[in-house]
Order: sequence, then C-alpha cells, then structure tokens
Amino acid sequence: MTAQDGRILVTGANGHLGIRLIRSLANRGSASEKVRALVRSERAANVVRNLPEGCRPEICIVDYGDAEAIETAARGCDRIVHLIGILKETRSARYVDAHESASSALARAAERVGARRIVYMSILGADPAEGNACLSSKGGAERILLGCRVPATVIRVPMVLGPGEIASFALRGKIRAPLTPLVRGGATFEQPIDAEDVTAAIENALAEETTDELVLDLAGPEPLTHRELVCRAAELIGRRPRFLPVPLTAASLFARLAERFGDDPPLTPAMLGVLEHDDRIDPSPACARLGLTLTPLDETLRRCLGEDGTAS
Repeated sequence: MTAQDGRILVTGANGHLGIRLIRSLANRGSASEKVRALVRSERAANVVRNLPEGCRPEICIVDYGDAEAIETAARGCDRIVHLIGILKETRSARYVDAHESASSALARAAERVGARRIVYMSILGADPAEGNACLSSKGGAERILLGCRVPATVIRVPMVLGPGEIASFALRGKIRAPLTPLVRGGATFEQPIDAEDVTAAIENALAEETTDELVLDLAGPEPLTHRELVCRAAELIGRRPRFLPVPLTAASLFARLAERFGDDPPLTPAMLGVLEHDDRIDPSPACARLGLTLTPLDETLRRCLGEDGTAS
C-alpha cells in the first residue's frame, strides 16, 4: 500500500508541541483535514477537539504499542511526526513503552503504508550507550527509527520555552519564589530553544525530499548556566531572585526516595540526570540544513513571562 493524498500523521498530538504544530500547519495553508492526530485516550482526544474549527484534524485513538492499529490509522499518510516521549518514568508509564515499543510499532506501520519520511523529536544527549535510563531509552528509539526502511529525521532539542510549556511554568515559578533552590547552585549549562523554532524545524524537516537519514542537534542561540537563565529572566521584569544551593547528593537522595515510595514521584534519578545534563552545542549546522533563524533568547523569555511583561 502506498500513500495517496499526502496526509501528515502526528503522534502524541495532544501535547503542547503537537497542538502548536497542528495550528501552524493550518495557519500556513495546510488544510486541517490533511493532518491526522494520533492520541491514546478519549481525554487526550478532547484536547485536540478543543482546537478552533479551522485547525481541527482527524483524530484516531490508538494503543501506541499496537502496530496494526497504528497502521490502520496511518493509511493514506505519507509523512509522520513522532512526538511521543516521557521525561519521567512512573509505575504506570515506562520508558520502554513510551520510547522503544512505540517507535517499533510506528516503524512497522510506516513501512507497511509506504510513508516517505518520519520526523522524530528526541532530546540532546540521547544515546543507547548512555548510563541515564531516559537518555538511553530515547537513543534506543532513535536507533529503531533510523533502522527503518522509511527515511527518518531525528531532531534532538534541549529545554523548550514558550507559552504553556512546562519548562516555562517552572522558570516563572523560580522567579516568583522568595527563595529558589538550585541543584549545584544552578551550574548546569542549558541552551533553551523557542517553541516556535522547534515547530518550524519540524515543518521544514517534513518538506525534506531526499532519502537521507538525518540526525540533527538543535538548540537555542545562547548556552548559559541555569542560574544565569533564571537571573536573565528575572532581570527582564525587574526582579532579583535569591538562591539556595542544593548539593547534587541531596537532590539524588530525594529523587531515589521519591521514586521508591511514590507512584508518581515529582523527581526521579533519571529525570534529575536529564535536567543536570550539560547542553552546549553549535546549532548552526542544524539551522543551515533546516533553513532556520533562531529566536533571540530575550524575545523567547519575554513571551514566556507573559505579553504584559510580568511573571504572574
């Protein structure tokens, strides 16, 4: 079977990035019926249904580990955006299911429907050989998709900042707090990227006509420590945050205990490892390949803090 009408399949379509991508495709002139959204529950489907009428895609509810169900949903789609992934593993949400199993099912389905390209969103540091369980699992998913007969583009990104993004809420909370605890005093290097730039990267990758397999490390224009990032954001709204340095050993102990005794812990060792991973790369090769001009960091921060320039 081959794709007939150029539809775009988006997995994990109910997430912030999926919703932003669907909106952008509609705004750029792609008819909403050309996007097919894959979600795993009725609750997730309702998130997509709440899009404005002109942006609403076709919705399919599937088990992400069911290759046959994904194949049925993917029929007629020649391009696939794979957004499924988790940062925190819990007793009910395992890395292997969210990453490797879902990617295996998707790869088999993509081959059977004759898709032309898969675009997979990964994270900086992903590597099957990594000691960190999350980064290793994401790397395993990359390897599965890159071994697929359908050409794949893997785009690795760091912290994503934009209205509604979890990282943006966390940053705003740190600015508002009377005393902000920072692991290792905020020494971790970060290179946050604007959510709109990530959306543009996906759209441009979808337009790729070659059969090349691509792995692109993409990030924002400036690397800086986490402490510097919080101070930079606070300065834009005239605040001066106070910090409480937290030793990594203390944070690690808390994460281990939270994981052992909680069904849905606020922090796990693997999650902490990803958050403490240093992100410092040259994004220019990826930008050149994808035709991107990155949004300046201060512009991104202003948008994250609210259009009125406040952190409330």
